[in-house]
Amino acid sequence: MDSISMMGSSRSTVFLTASSSHLLHHGQACFLPNGMKNCVGGDTGTTSLPAPPIVGILGSGDFSKCLTIRLLRHGFQVVVGSRHPKLAAQSFPHVVDVTHHEDAVGKANIVFLAIRREHYSVLWDLKHLLEGKILVDVSNNRRVNQYPESNAEYLASLVPDSIVVKGFNVISAWAMQQICPKDASTQVFICSDSFEARQQIMELARQLNFQPVDMGTLSSSRDIENLPIQLFPGWKGPVLAAVALSIFFFAYSFVRDIIHPYVKNKQSDFYKIPIEIVNRTLPTVAITLLALVYLAGQLASAHQLYYGTKYRHFPHWLEGWLQSRKQLGLLSFFLAAVHVLYSLCLPMRRSERYLLLNTAYQQVHANVENAWNEEEVWRVEMYVSFGIMSLGLLSLLAITSIPSVHSTLNWREFSFIQSTLGYIALLIATFHGLLFAWKRAFEEEAYRFYLPPSFVVALALPLCVILGKVLMLLPCVARKLHRIRRGMDSSQYRCQRLEPVGSAAHISPERVTIM
Repeated sequence: MDSISMMGSSRSTVFLTASSSHLLHHGQACFLPNGMKNCVGGDTGTTSLPAPPIVGILGSGDFSKCLTIRLLRHGFQVVVGSRHPKLAAQSFPHVVDVTHHEDAVGKANIVFLAIRREHYSVLWDLKHLLEGKILVDVSNNRRVNQYPESNAEYLASLVPDSIVVKGFNVISAWAMQQICPKDASTQVFICSDSFEARQQIMELARQLNFQPVDMGTLSSSRDIENLPIQLFPGWKGPVLAAVALSIFFFAYSFVRDIIHPYVKNKQSDFYKIPIEIVNRTLPTVAITLLALVYLAGQLASAHQLYYGTKYRHFPHWLEGWLQSRKQLGLLSFFLAAVHVLYSLCLPMRRSERYLLLNTAYQQVHANVENAWNEEEVWRVEMYVSFGIMSLGLLSLLAITSIPSVHSTLNWREFSFIQSTLGYIALLIATFHGLLFAWKRAFEEEAYRFYLPPSFVVALALPLCVILGKVLMLLPCVARKLHRIRRGMDSSQYRCQRLEPVGSAAHISPERVTIM
């Protein structure tokens, strides 16, 4: 069956013959097309090729249509149950048997339930037909934890004699109709209280070119149902941190560079807000986020040194911080890249042209033939060079976070890039900021409203992180930390080594940063 038409005026309805139905109910028919072999009939002992396996689908929506097409492409027979079979039949290929719910359930041992939870009441009259059959729940809710129990657990309570499996709810109808999905995830999370049913649906998922993930018992169904409706759950904290830092540094620069000149000299510099103030905010937030990436690892190391063991649980806030390092690093790279674009646009501004002309006029008026400043030339050259190098290293860290690139690296290579080169990137970025500051950090007029320049505030945390790394590299500290991470505890936790410390315990807290 190479091509399947969704529309057709003539329909060739597929029905299950009596003999094949007998084999299906007695477990003699092979289930999967790729595994079809000659099966021995229970009555005659003759060898015959079994009929293609039949899968039932209750519901006739978009997901049901796309699942039907995919099943047909891989050699399955499909029977669809609908409340209005004649109307629904117009949207399915002519080889699909579109019938009432009762007939569809009676013809298949595996039934996909492609209806919403609000319509589960239709199953009440089908309980006797669903007895002993695998019922795959593909439903999702409209919001996280919408009901006290998951849809799959609720379904299992409605039809206790059926074997409920949760799965295929994270696959969209768009991905379902693609032969080889390249722009969507192919992972299918599956859970059920029945190990055999779980394995059977996982094998079916493999036949459909998906990647099944065994999530265990049906109690995991709530987590599976929350997956499709969560909006970047791992990014919430890092994004909020980036937004909060951006607001702080923007307001800080606004007060110093806009409000102060206006209050003191009645000088209107409000035109600087769209470009210049934003461009001062971007690098300060970027380097602060990058410092936060490595500060979490140092705090975890300090925690291990203090308690003398790696088997004591980190505080919840630190555990979440460690797991957010990838997102923090990627946000740092993004803001640094945008800072470069803004910096390249600075000379294009009309205000910059006027300032350049005014400077040239003042130089001519003052009869200055050569305004060359060797110190300033070297400062700017090195300042720009260090900025380019730090962005290049951040780009390397970001590229290795791509799963296809990450999978090609062994652990030592990955940790070298993320930890060693990451610290080098932070160090070079700090030099970039120090060269920008130069002598201005010590000039009295730079402290407007008694506030230090924004680059002084931004460089405080990176310098502390670099100093902390130097302390961690001291032989006395590094040796003790190495012994702790090898499991040679120096505390009362020596005998408690079987349980890891949360989800980040099996790795060094200094590793896996922008991963």
